[in-house]
Amino acid sequence: MTLPKPRKIQFERYTEGLSQFKKINNPIKLSANESALGPSPRAIEAFEREKNKIFKYPESDSSSLRDVISKKFNIDSERIICGAGSDQIFDLICQLFIEPGDEVVVTEYGFIMYRIYASLYRAKVLLAKEKNFKASVDEIINKVTDKTKIVFIANPNNPTGTYLSKNEMFNLRQRLRSDILLVVDDAYFEFLDKDDFTSGLDLFKDEANVLITRTFSKIYGLAGLRLGWGYSSKEIIDTMYQIKPPFNVNRAALCSGIEALKDNEWIKKAIEHNTLWSKKIFSVLKEYKIQTNEPTTNFFLMNFNETKINSDEAFEKLANDRLLLRKMKQYKIPSALRLTIGDKESNELFVEC
Repeated sequence: MTLPKPRKIQFERYTEGLSQFKKINNPIKLSANESALGPSPRAIEAFEREKNKIFKYPESDSSSLRDVISKKFNIDSERIICGAGSDQIFDLICQLFIEPGDEVVVTEYGFIMYRIYASLYRAKVLLAKEKNFKASVDEIINKVTDKTKIVFIANPNNPTGTYLSKNEMFNLRQRLRSDILLVVDDAYFEFLDKDDFTSGLDLFKDEANVLITRTFSKIYGLAGLRLGWGYSSKEIIDTMYQIKPPFNVNRAALCSGIEALKDNEWIKKAIEHNTLWSKKIFSVLKEYKIQTNEPTTNFFLMNFNETKINSDEAFEKLANDRLLLRKMKQYKIPSALRLTIGDKESNELFVEC
């Protein structure tokens, strides 16, 4: 009997941090760059209020959330699309733009889902070399050909924690052909307060050939609800709506996202916590001569290539104290681990280790 046969998938699947070490009992998870403080109490209250309505479909176009996003960031609600995490926005944009044989450029250590989605739609993925774990505009431009459709960049970048300045980002867009879509992932922008940095949204919100994505998984602490959004030209967004699944953002995510956006005090508290502990942990890492990025996000890429113990030994040692970090072998950085800044107790335990 001949059975249905799926096509061959040639690329590596995404590996989440917890799957890397199943033996830990009650692990303290510092592997996924989740929020240290969790969601806003207002978001939790909204979630509770919504539970009796879950038998009803949510809004198909997330209009109530888009209105709040529009007012908060002073942007056009008609140019916003919401998704089940910014992952879904990456997926939709690859569906929309890529035909077999097209090329997509990502940075060498860029977020791995960019290349996974591009490969899924049969694009050729080209990796632009990084210098000291930082993206290079010159290297990105060097990878561009007449077949290039999309360039993906996270700023600041996960997992390296490095960033391109506003001048570098502006230079990148200027040097790319106008028919190449630049996708700027703003997932970690709230954590970075540097004079030479500007978020992708602030830089490119008036550009018709840029798509900016944002997530509720990091500063807003709603990773478990899967919520993100994208902003681009009305033409691109309208076409994305043609292929977007109906009711793709659930009721709980919509109402919680609205309240999370409105709770400025909680956002401020989360940023202050991260700033305090990123400085403390950075100091400890320097003391132990562990190479890492400057405090720019809610995580550190810790490189053990010049230390007495290697990354596997460090991983095991921390795991013995129930601390789960993220191995970087999938990103081809086997000498490194990624550490998420956690709550006060988790951070203190890490520092003591």
